[in-house]
Amino acid sequence: MGPRWKGKGFKAKALADPMSKVVLQLQSSLNQSNCEGFLCGCSVLLSVQAEQADLLNRSCFGEAMVTAEKDKQWFQLSLEEGFYLSYALKCLRIVEDKCLKSDEQLWQCMKSRSTLFPYFYKAYCHLRMKNWVVMSGITYGADFVAYRHHPELVHSEYAVIVSSEEEEGGANNRLRVWSDVHCATRLCGGVAKALLVLDISRNGHSADSLSCLESYTVKERTITRWNPEQCREDHTMVESENGAKEEI
Repeated sequence: MGPRWKGKGFKAKALADPMSKVVLQLQSSLNQSNCEGFLCGCSVLLSVQAEQADLLNRSCFGEAMVTAEKDKQWFQLSLEEGFYLSYALKCLRIVEDKCLKSDEQLWQCMKSRSTLFPYFYKAYCHLRMKNWVVMSGITYGADFVAYRHHPELVHSEYAVIVSSEEEEGGANNRLRVWSDVHCATRLCGGVAKALLVLDISRNGHSADSLSCLESYTVKERTITRWNPEQCREDHTMVESENGAKEEI
């Protein structure tokens, strides 16, 4: 399907400021300021200065919150975003009840809040490590949507569904029957996105310990609708004996 840039010159703008570079800048800035996030329910709250707020917006981590504070800005991160910044990028410390969490403790906390967290985080990390921008896909009936660059510059290319046949009932049970696949592909086609299914395999390892992530593997599958009109041979109009024109 390819990227659909939102304006003239946006592709060149994205190439001049690659997402990998922006994320590195964010990583460096958060490390220098020893930022702490606060685990609250199913999200991580983060208070940052103007520089970090700009980098968070540019790298598409979290959502800015409206507050009365003038010198600081608060961001709300998903569990996957918070854990990625803390564990994968090592640039965010996460606290719960004034207690700093180790990687292993944080893993257990995240799992207690969402039983599917190990699968969703592995999928999120898989795409982020490839420099895709990953955001919630709830608007499109998916788990995530993936952008080639910032959403202000380009439309998302993929609606992402996370799946695993090893979990009881599957990590995501929405594509078990043909009608579900048909609905998902119809919806994706209507919003000009390809359906990307990420099959997460535990390879016999449980999610009891954080070390399991090294053993998890991800298999990518794209599913698109077959459009017969795009696959037909060139149409030729012929005139029948009675003068009527027919298409062959």
